[in-house]
Amino acid sequence: WAEQNPEEWWSAVCQAVKEVIRKSGIRPDEIAGIGIDGQSWSAIALDKEGKVLTNTPIWMDTRAQNICERLNKEIGEDKIFEVAGNSLQPSYTTAKIIWYKENLPEVYAKIHKILQSNSFIAYRLTGAVTQDLSQGYGLHCFDMRTGTWDAQMCEKLGIPMEFLPEIVPCDQVVGTVNEKAAAQCGLAAGTPIVAGGLDAACGTLGAGVIHPGETQEQGGQAGGMSICMDEYKADPRLILGYHVVPGQ
Repeated sequence: WAEQNPEEWWSAVCQAVKEVIRKSGIRPDEIAGIGIDGQSWSAIALDKEGKVLTNTPIWMDTRAQNICERLNKEIGEDKIFEVAGNSLQPSYTTAKIIWYKENLPEVYAKIHKILQSNSFIAYRLTGAVTQDLSQGYGLHCFDMRTGTWDAQMCEKLGIPMEFLPEIVPCDQVVGTVNEKAAAQCGLAAGTPIVAGGLDAACGTLGAGVIHPGETQEQGGQAGGMSICMDEYKADPRLILGYHVVPGQ
């Protein structure tokens, strides 16, 4: 198991933003906009009031291995892969939602939405419930070819479609900093907030990898390589997702 409390992420964001503003000497109203990147494969369960219902398993969590084995057998590995472009494994968000259902029914009964890390911070800043395109690959009911939720696969996997936020482009303004968030983090109310994206995809943009065939190597808690492509190419041994750069 490996889990974190998303409220600690929000607290850390507030602390860091205040410190950055203080050290930089700029005024909050000089900030043109905020983009957010975050780790993937969380399963942040929110109720209708926006309260976090439980700690979220993070990308290193593999407690749902048995659920993956069962779903791969019941639905068929090939059928899941055909839709998602990724093999069903316990690190992803998909089986974590089913794990809630089977192991934390009192939490599952109260779930209104499941968010990813950056969309949770965007929610705290704006009140908008969204998910950016680059984080879609964490759920196997996400159609990798169209960038939309697949209702049939949601039903087969047992994930209610109402749990899933609206998918928005990574560069879309999802809202503005509200008064409550402004008081907590020191940003100016009304500052535009952009959806942002997956940490690796934002790092890929930061490294200048934006054209097909360009590649970056990344190191951190996990190492990997990100290859930019302009067409669908899936392989069950690899991870496939949308870039934060439109059309890639």
